[in-house]
Amino acid sequence: MNYNQLVVAIQDYTENSFNYADEPTPVITFIKQAEQRIYNSVQFPSLRKNSTGVTTASNKYLSCPSDFLSVYSMAVYPTGGDYNFLLNKDVNFIREAYPSPTDTGAPLYYALFGPQSTNEAELTFILGPTPDAIYNVELHYFYYPESIVQRPVTAATIATGGSGYTGGTYFAVPMVGGTGYGAQATVVVSGAGTVTSIEITQGGYGYVVNDSLTLPNTVFPVGTNFAATVTTVGNTSGQTWLGDNFDTVLLYGSLVEAYTYMKGEQDMVALYDSKYKDALALAKRLGDGLERQDAYRSGQYRQSVT
Repeated sequence: MNYNQLVVAIQDYTENSFNYADEPTPVITFIKQAEQRIYNSVQFPSLRKNSTGVTTASNKYLSCPSDFLSVYSMAVYPTGGDYNFLLNKDVNFIREAYPSPTDTGAPLYYALFGPQSTNEAELTFILGPTPDAIYNVELHYFYYPESIVQRPVTAATIATGGSGYTGGTYFAVPMVGGTGYGAQATVVVSGAGTVTSIEITQGGYGYVVNDSLTLPNTVFPVGTNFAATVTTVGNTSGQTWLGDNFDTVLLYGSLVEAYTYMKGEQDMVALYDSKYKDALALAKRLGDGLERQDAYRSGQYRQSVT
């Protein structure tokens, strides 16, 4: 099941278009909320990612990947040397165990230190002891894979900053223009009235590269000539592993969110919630069971025949 098929199914089951032709944001929200619930309930291999990097000598901090959610494992190793898997500890443990800047060596422990000072949306690791040299780092971590939502804006650059806008930082600004719908951004306007920064926070649906986006008059009643160009979009096919292999859990999860949004009758909400849980149980059998064992080690499941 691809994205368009999923949207049509949601509309057919609920007998509600959600004004999809003009404003798809509710449907996008249903799907993304369902994906988030599923991905936090079942540990599919597709949720596991590998990243490599290096430490810096005398620097105890290490940046997290931008899509990081939680750690499976972290290892450090010198070039050509053996892996040393680090133990997860609290920040306070590392601070107390290695209080001095001169407490250096091969790292043994790590902790999530908190947001980066330069970007509060990103996290940072703290290592203990502080690396005494450059070490290779291999991180296995949990992340949300690409959504089934088709062609969201993932990046846009300012083509012209415009003039006359009211200075400040504006959040969740709905972008206007292009071939898609639903993109939102954080927009920063300088004191001189020119847009200096735009960060896409909601990708929306159906955009293409080189689409031109501008600001809505409802948020910016004054100011003119701003334009941003879409540079990259995600998931051009509208397909994902979950949609191709376990579309039932994604469909029923989306229907639970849709009926909750519609304030639907409780028996219908309960019906689709039951179907979602049944489909989720099958997904857990695969992700948390079958994919973590084999016939050689665990034997095969046997059921008596009557």
